[in-house]
Amino acid sequence: MSKVDFKKEWSHLYSPSSKAFSIVDVPEMQFLMVDGHGDPNMAQAYTDAVAALYAVAYKIKFTGKKLPDSDYVVPPLEGLWWSGDMASFTISRDKSAWDWTMMIMQPDWVTPEMFAQALVAVQKKDLAALSKIRMERYHEGLSVQILHIGSYDAEAPTLHKLHHEFIPQNGYMMAGKHHEIYLSDPRKVAPEKLKTVLRQPVRKV
Repeated sequence: MSKVDFKKEWSHLYSPSSKAFSIVDVPEMQFLMVDGHGDPNMAQAYTDAVAALYAVAYKIKFTGKKLPDSDYVVPPLEGLWWSGDMASFTISRDKSAWDWTMMIMQPDWVTPEMFAQALVAVQKKDLAALSKIRMERYHEGLSVQILHIGSYDAEAPTLHKLHHEFIPQNGYMMAGKHHEIYLSDPRKVAPEKLKTVLRQPVRKV
């Protein structure tokens, strides 16, 4: 059996247009999650969180391969971002003020027992953020999203249009944390070619 690739299975969530905002209803999913604070380019906590998430995610994936019809491509890294002043995202870009939850989606067949076994199995890797990982369900619901092509620092104009133009002009208001899905590996892709899904949960006014 071929591997399940959730980016293709749920293309409406992982492959939005880069030219126009779209409205989606995101179902409840389960994720590996680690919380933190600070500039992702500077904070060691961010580097530690990502390393631990990938280690556990891949351990769960290879454990799951032993089950029938359960092989899959590890989903991309995602992040929830927020701040006491949302202008730090669209105007000042003060990354030191950002709070975040980095996460990787897990298929529904991944059980708490599989998660616990993976934590034990990767302990020898001496991962600083391993004790901070949790697995929980997250229901985002109604959201507006767009595909951003370019560097992370070039997101601000699109986020400004999303927050201050599209959402209010279409009768919505923001109702959750800013969400990013990283479809490209920044170690292998030039900044101007990075692909990132920018998503904002909303509700009708």
